[in-house]
Amino acid sequence: MTVQSHPANDQGTTLREKVGEVEWQARVDLAAAYRLVAHFGWDELIFTHLTLRIPGPEHHFLINPLGLFFEEITASSLVKVDLDGQKVIESPYAVNPAGFTIHSAIHQGCEEAKAVLHVHTVAGTAVASQRDGLLPLTQDALTQWGDIAYHDYEGLALEEGEKARLVADMGTAHSMILRNHGLLTIGETIGEAFLRLFFLQRACEMQIAAQSGGAPLIMLDDAMGQRVFAQANSGFEKPAALNWAALLRKADRLDPTYKS
Repeated sequence: MTVQSHPANDQGTTLREKVGEVEWQARVDLAAAYRLVAHFGWDELIFTHLTLRIPGPEHHFLINPLGLFFEEITASSLVKVDLDGQKVIESPYAVNPAGFTIHSAIHQGCEEAKAVLHVHTVAGTAVASQRDGLLPLTQDALTQWGDIAYHDYEGLALEEGEKARLVADMGTAHSMILRNHGLLTIGETIGEAFLRLFFLQRACEMQIAAQSGGAPLIMLDDAMGQRVFAQANSGFEKPAALNWAALLRKADRLDPTYKS
């Protein structure tokens, strides 16, 4: 496996020195998220995207380099772009235009969307292809009850006009089911977005498994959904941070080269 490790310019300055510690930590977190998505089997070859906004007024964000598997991505190989899709720092890698369309729209239109995670998992896309979407079947589903938006399929996300519709459909939700397409979650941090994605993905897996059994299903009601959502999201930032710290330890055990 070939990865890019702390590239230096002609004066010998490493990327870490050039971007500073705040951006470098953001790069490490996002690279870890890519490795973890690969570990859980949520990746799809070199496609789909996870992005993280760099702190500051410019709305610059980091996105995966087109052509690398998620298991190959490192902090230094991530591409920094602006809202027009232009590279802010020179990179030998291209950016997938479909990924840029979705993520730039959400980053620009949803102030809370510092992290945006989008995947095409089998279970997630299966549920996204069902007319009624995610059903109130499990505790995992109810942890996000009332906080899931839906966006109808419009083909490959290449049209500029779809951006406004994505943002309008997202509204104030933190998770979105892209019909016939996949799953998307946002957060103030990578940890928040990742925890939402984990439970949304698990809920989809459980729904497909329950439906496959062929037995009558027990549907929970909206009142229970609201109750569980309130319980699960009270002080959500703390369990998200604890969970992300544990996930970083797992990423270190799997392969610490994501930090390079």
